Amino acid sequence: MKNRNVAIIGSGMSKFSSHREEVNQPEMIHEAVAAALEDAKLSMDDVDCVLHGNMELFEMIHQPDMWHVIADGAWGKSGFRLTTGGTTGATLACAADNLVASGLHDVVLAIGFEKLQEGHTTGGITNMADPLWGRSLQTGALTGTGAQKVIDEFGAERARLAAMKYRTIMDEHAMRNRNAHRRLRLERKYIKETAENSPPLAGELRMIHMCSQSDGACAAIFASEDKVKQFDANPAWIVDHETVHREETMIFSSQVSTQRVAAERLFGRNGIQDPRTEIDLLEMYDPSAWWGLDWLRDFLLLEGDEHLKMVENDEIAIDGAFPINPSGGVIASNPIGATALVRVVEAAMQIRGTACEHQVSKPVRRALASGFGGTLWTVLMLLSKEKPGCGGAANE
Repeated sequence: MKNRNVAIIGSGMSKFSSHREEVNQPEMIHEAVAAALEDAKLSMDDVDCVLHGNMELFEMIHQPDMWHVIADGAWGKSGFRLTTGGTTGATLACAADNLVASGLHDVVLAIGFEKLQEGHTTGGITNMADPLWGRSLQTGALTGTGAQKVIDEFGAERARLAAMKYRTIMDEHAMRNRNAHRRLRLERKYIKETAENSPPLAGELRMIHMCSQSDGACAAIFASEDKVKQFDANPAWIVDHETVHREETMIFSSQVSTQRVAAERLFGRNGIQDPRTEIDLLEMYDPSAWWGLDWLRDFLLLEGDEHLKMVENDEIAIDGAFPINPSGGVIASNPIGATALVRVVEAAMQIRGTACEHQVSKPVRRALASGFGGTLWTVLMLLSKEKPGCGGAANE
């Protein structure tokens, strides 16, 4: 049970791209911060605390938050820098919620960013762990084994078509999102040919299935219930969040799904028995089309081939029964330190009705956002249009 309710009342993102050479890190971050303040109709004088997150080992700049105060407004304010791998952005959202809910701060600005062109992501991943004890971690986010898992269960032809249709739907969504990095204009009539002609990476995983690395920043403003009233804000309320990881025993072949465990815990606490009818959409951290396809089953607590049918029947499309990633998802844009915060922000935008061209057509009452990290670390956050009541569940 929270001490007090917390809502996202403003958000902003930079343009995501493979290279943002026209701006430095502080300038890029300032784009997102300025947009978030404008969205919330606030100034930095209204902000009590600034959270900052990225994978500093990728750019190889120590304590970048100290440099970025020239552009993010954190000078003279309380602040924290957080890094939890690919989940960094989701951890920022959880920390901001906790800081406001606890009463320590009333208004918190969370900033996630990455400028991957200025570093060496692969070098950072492959050298981040002890070569003996952490050797499983050095595989990074390659998902060839995930692809083979789906093929073994459902057959090669059906699995390949479903994975590539998932990828194509994500691109259709990205084409609506003005900030998305990869906007490829993929066509459904060429699904099979597109996959076959894409360069192979590992096993059944091909370049077209995989997320890229992007430059970009995202900012979100979290406020207490009293401040929401004071600012006459348009809120997306934070209902609850859950974190599950298996960093100490990361063995792919025998791994319990942290996605399903997180979903079971989060839904159990909030009385959600049928996620597909009680939640309106999911912004999923999907590093590849194969993992997005596979994890759909775990996040929605589905059985058998229900998740494949959702893709085959267009239920996950932006105007479908259960939209997945109206923003285009991680496959479209992946500024790693910001990526998971983008999922939370995009879910909040759908609730607040501020997603512009990629706003879903149906009313969004509840939305789910996920984060994922290389040690099978999963974060789930549930957001609601209705203000939460006692115990964290949203009022009906």
